[in-house]
Amino acid sequence: MGTAEADLQNGLILIRSHIVTYGHAADADITERIRAEIESMWNAPLSIVVRHGHSLQVRFVITAMHTPALQPEEVYYNTDPRNNYFRIEKTAAGNISSVDGLGSNTGFFLLDNLYEGSTTAAHEYGHTLGLPHPSQIDFRGRGTPPIMCPRGTLVDAAFQYNSTAAAGDNQNGGTMHPRFREVKDADIQALKLHRKISFHEPVIIGDFSSIWHDA
Repeated sequence: MGTAEADLQNGLILIRSHIVTYGHAADADITERIRAEIESMWNAPLSIVVRHGHSLQVRFVITAMHTPALQPEEVYYNTDPRNNYFRIEKTAAGNISSVDGLGSNTGFFLLDNLYEGSTTAAHEYGHTLGLPHPSQIDFRGRGTPPIMCPRGTLVDAAFQYNSTAAAGDNQNGGTMHPRFREVKDADIQALKLHRKISFHEPVIIGDFSSIWHDA
């Protein structure tokens, strides 16, 4: 979730989000890793959106804070659309990281999913902006997989956990390794900023799920 605003003077659309982490496995270092991954990956396409004849480059401005003393009421009653609250623990239901629906601002991250270069935070951030998984998950012959591909996606051998495994062989690494995902221009365009952006005030991307997660 975040806000989007047009900066006509500098030819930009600025998308601002703030990541708040809590939980037993959260700390300042992992919080900065999440922030940096989201910002760098989502800015990588250098995408241009045209709105009313103005060509504007999309720029993501991501801030973050580890907040160990966060209270449930701060999540429930938050009214800042930039805030996204993620609990981080060493164990998670289903052994996966997830957010609370498309366009949400809360979620639960598994620590093991947040290693350097994992792309997990960038993927889940896409969900907070309202982006779903692709309708089909066979990306063989299409190069690097886009950021919203889920685990289990079929990809060219070079992008599998095990490049020698048969495609689709889950037991031997024949599916996409998440570290190969990239944010592509198509992911930015899927946000439909050309329809949403206002030249007068920031607009909200996503919505308030406002769910507190227990350990």
